[in-house]
Amino acid sequence: MITGVHAIVFTEDSAATREFFLDALGLPSVDAGGGWLIFGLPPAELAAHPTDERPHHELYLMCDDLHATVEEMARKGVEFTRGIAEERWGLTTAFKLPGGGEMGLYEPRHPRPPSAGGDAMASPP
Repeated sequence: MITGVHAIVFTEDSAATREFFLDALGLPSVDAGGGWLIFGLPPAELAAHPTDERPHHELYLMCDDLHATVEEMARKGVEFTRGIAEERWGLTTAFKLPGGGEMGLYEPRHPRPPSAGGDAMASPP
């Protein structure tokens, strides 16, 4: 029934954010018409967490080696807004988006589910 996830990043400078996704993150893209880029992402996962705060959504990109990914992104001029933190479920940080806001980045250390399409996702060592 579900074939994928389409996440939207609302930003004050969409052109700079699209350029960032292309250059700094190296995401593949297609032109959906008129220069409107849609970016491809690797398999995704979805979790539901309890909160005592206002219900909300968060978006994290995942990587296999957070320290190496942070170093590579920093060489490309990416500004990190938080230091690397070790959580029970993995390592986390966040980086600044050029059009405002930040995006999370983490190295999962929990079992990874198969994708909804049936492809098995790699489990961390």
